Amino acid sequence: MRPTIAIAAARIFDGTEWHEESCLLVERERVCGIVRKSDIPHGVRRVDYDQQQIVPGFIDLQVNGGGGVRFGEETSVEAIRVITSAHARFGTTKLLPTLITDTPEITALALEAGRQARTAKVPGFLGLHLEGPHLSLERKGAHDPSFIRPMMAGDLAAICAYRMNAGLVLTTIAPENVTTEQVAALVASGVVVSIGHSNATAQTARLYFDAGASMVTHLFNAMSPLGNREPGIVGAALDDGRVFSGLIADGVHVDPSTMKIALRSKAPPGDIFLVTDAMQTIGTKLAGFELNGRAIHRSEGTLKLADGTLAGADIDMASSVRFVHQVLGLPLEQALAMASSVPAKALGLDGQYGQLKPGFAADFAVLNAQLECTQTWVEGQELIPLGCPQ
Repeated sequence: MRPTIAIAAARIFDGTEWHEESCLLVERERVCGIVRKSDIPHGVRRVDYDQQQIVPGFIDLQVNGGGGVRFGEETSVEAIRVITSAHARFGTTKLLPTLITDTPEITALALEAGRQARTAKVPGFLGLHLEGPHLSLERKGAHDPSFIRPMMAGDLAAICAYRMNAGLVLTTIAPENVTTEQVAALVASGVVVSIGHSNATAQTARLYFDAGASMVTHLFNAMSPLGNREPGIVGAALDDGRVFSGLIADGVHVDPSTMKIALRSKAPPGDIFLVTDAMQTIGTKLAGFELNGRAIHRSEGTLKLADGTLAGADIDMASSVRFVHQVLGLPLEQALAMASSVPAKALGLDGQYGQLKPGFAADFAVLNAQLECTQTWVEGQELIPLGCPQ
């Protein structure tokens, strides 16, 4: 595979180690390798990012919206394109548009939009995340309770059909409204199942992990907590090496001390990865919006209902990486992995995405000294110059 582009930077993180004063070699949509600047093959076009750094593109498995669009409120290929473009400004090269609890009709439209987005090869589109409607009323969070319901045979069939015919799908479910047999059937079809918005005990959570559930959705939020006599879903997830857990690192959804305790406690090889749970405010100056007829107020980095209930998050992935590195004190390499290689591994895609190794997708972000994203490449294609996030 002969490279056609050499992208130079002060240093490049390949997902494992740093390469100083080097170039990333790309052929079409794939990485060829990393070489010293002095070893660029003759005749290869060069792009130089001078004193900046190249890192694997971020992978976000929970994105409700961006660029003024919420998935579900708008269910079309164009809506997905707007969302992926908005998050690309902040280094996210692959994401799962996330449909929160809604009607069967809206769910069907969302699945069709996902099929069309895959056919259209929308840059950044990886698959879908269905967060509901099969959740717990007790731990519903900002989800509309009128739409929450048990999983029926038709729901199971629709999700499995999407996975087999249209692409990757992650679904968040609660044991209160989904059986272990249904989880096993989903997993057998290739669906990734995550436990969330549930008040299940640790014992019940373990039964669902045994059935094939391999993730927990936004750890600590909308789930039974870790207690001294009842570990809850939080304790079960941290103690089970089969399970990966998403984490919203905005300092609002989870206290920084709690995050650090969880990161020290997580049993391997399952790990904790970053999600934004971002709403349509990302990349905009929106002061608020409506969610199923309810007003959501944007203030000081939070999105809340009138009663104070958090309704998604107002953070991008580059900011999440900065938070865990600068506030929690994690090494930059670990912070970057939590936004790239770990979510790829959680989806079983760690041989394709999340690192800059030969044969991997040429998905990467260019970061300045302040860890702000100044440019993003998706599958070997340079996006329109972005500038620093506003």
